[in-house]
Amino acid sequence: MPRFLAAPRLLSPRLSLAQVPLIWQFAVIIALGLALSALWGGALRWPEAWVIPMRGWITRFFEWLGEDAGIGSYKVRDLTRFLADLLDQPLTWAEYLLYRGIRPLDLPPLPWVSIVLGAAILGHWVGGWRLALFSASCLLYLAVFGLWRDGMRTLTIVIVAVPFAVSIGLWLGIWAVRSRRVAAVVSPMFDLMQATPHMAYLVPVVILFGFGQVPALIATVIFAMPPMARCVILALQTVPPEITEAGTMSGCTPRQLLWKVQIPAGKRILMLGVNQVVMQTLAMVVIASLVGATGLGQQLLTSLQQLKLGAAVEQGLGIVMIAIVLDRVTQAWANRPTDYAARGRSWRFRHRHALAFGAALIVSFALAALFKEASVLPKRLTVTFGTQMDEAVRWFAKVSYDYIQPVRDFITVEMLIPLRDFCLAVPWVVVVGLVGAAGLRLGGRGTALLCMGLVLGIVLFGFWEPAVLTVYLVFSAVVICVCIGLPIGIWASRSPRVARPVMAICDTLQTFPSFIYLIPVIMLLKVGDLSNIVAILAYATVPSIRYTYLGLRRIPDVTIEAAIANGATPRQRLFKVELPVALPEIMLGLNQTIMMALSMVAITALIGSRDLGQEIYRALPTADTGRGILAGLSIAAIGIVADRLIQGWANKRKKHLGVG
Repeated sequence: MPRFLAAPRLLSPRLSLAQVPLIWQFAVIIALGLALSALWGGALRWPEAWVIPMRGWITRFFEWLGEDAGIGSYKVRDLTRFLADLLDQPLTWAEYLLYRGIRPLDLPPLPWVSIVLGAAILGHWVGGWRLALFSASCLLYLAVFGLWRDGMRTLTIVIVAVPFAVSIGLWLGIWAVRSRRVAAVVSPMFDLMQATPHMAYLVPVVILFGFGQVPALIATVIFAMPPMARCVILALQTVPPEITEAGTMSGCTPRQLLWKVQIPAGKRILMLGVNQVVMQTLAMVVIASLVGATGLGQQLLTSLQQLKLGAAVEQGLGIVMIAIVLDRVTQAWANRPTDYAARGRSWRFRHRHALAFGAALIVSFALAALFKEASVLPKRLTVTFGTQMDEAVRWFAKVSYDYIQPVRDFITVEMLIPLRDFCLAVPWVVVVGLVGAAGLRLGGRGTALLCMGLVLGIVLFGFWEPAVLTVYLVFSAVVICVCIGLPIGIWASRSPRVARPVMAICDTLQTFPSFIYLIPVIMLLKVGDLSNIVAILAYATVPSIRYTYLGLRRIPDVTIEAAIANGATPRQRLFKVELPVALPEIMLGLNQTIMMALSMVAITALIGSRDLGQEIYRALPTADTGRGILAGLSIAAIGIVADRLIQGWANKRKKHLGVG
């Protein structure tokens, strides 16, 4: 019988829904959705009168919490002020030490020479001479370019926020490992915290703690803590059983087993968590300036708002220098072997780096007393390329305008605007149905209900149109990211010579604060949807490259040899064997690309958009807490839906291949 004659069997009542091809399900859902939207306008756009006023409820709740909540004469605002005063103490002393001077004792701050030498000594201790010279050079950049005081203000937030975030993440991770109930609560909480844009944390924090360094510190700790907790959970769960059994047989108590055996065994993963906390903290530097945090982030934001692109590049590079130093030092510390031979040597040899730093302090303070230039470089001894860069940018923009404008206008008018209009024209009932069908096929009933509920929540709370515009921007950027990242990842997996510079570039791009990517976009493309997409593209392409490379490199040699033995050409081996086997890793790279694109949406709101990022940005100065929180949760909902669908597909693929 011809195959097309068997199609009516799809209508057989004995055929389960899971057996119906997904494309048929999609076709039926689209047809029903379009028919429903033709009969009822609310299926296309949810009626304004039916929107659940959750935004107002949340705003009024936080206003009440910040003003009137409490028991008797004890108010919540008294508690928040007490916490703010408590957290202000370490910040104040860090500021005294780094750039203000210890005023109660009438002592000057640490001279810039001592901090540069201290970075070199620390780099040598954990990584050798190469890291020592690199660390000193990066901090020397701050002094030479006149960014020292702002750099120390930024470093103040880092050195106070990182211990708080690491400590909280450590205890939460330990608690989650020891209690399944706690794990069931904190795991989805971490998913939500990491999927929510970091700008959304600022709105409720401002209501409760006001503006200044302390609210910036609190928001930074909240944003940076989840990666540490996840690394603690992973480290403790992956400790080899024989190590734990050896500790138990040696008579260790549960506390000794944890601190003397399991945590040292998971040192590398734990230090990876510390590294991620540092990077996340520096990622908040510019965002935190929106609530009053001083330092390089505030200066960078001001320069961007005034279109002083040369100064913005200098300040952005200053943040990058601090980030790179902290990243390399924490990575070197994680990989540093224990020097058992040093235990038998003299006290002076074992503490030679501490003694060297003490000597550097004495010498630097002596120099600072004799020469003011050794304390803080005066402006006449600093250099800048900001003015020259601004002139070069204006010249380049003038010369390239006739070439860039037609391309920009063509892409915007002929491609982006039609795609945007198409996305806005799709009824929400169709989207809910398609997401539910995909979730049912890829992850089961639970995944389908979760995804449909999240999309429906965006509709009911009145954020459908900005959510659609967010998906349109993210989808456009992610498609381009995959088109760029997949070939580069394949190329890098084929050649170690290509892999080394490609991975180095990926490491560098991941170190840059996300605001840095706005600078070339403003220089070349001005403001618009194309600018937003290019900024997202520059930030989110790295996972696509990295996961493609790792997926192809991890294919077993036996699989490759079997393909060659069967006479497969290199092209057949790539498309018929390697890419299908590596597809789960590639899809996880797609997952991370989507997450990074969504996190960038809140940043690109600063250069103009109408999406959920703009909703968060507008909520901050007006203290519209409900608007900011719901917009942030809507972005998180989009990310969670994408994550669950991609994870479901990857798990099915692994099961099909027999690797999971």
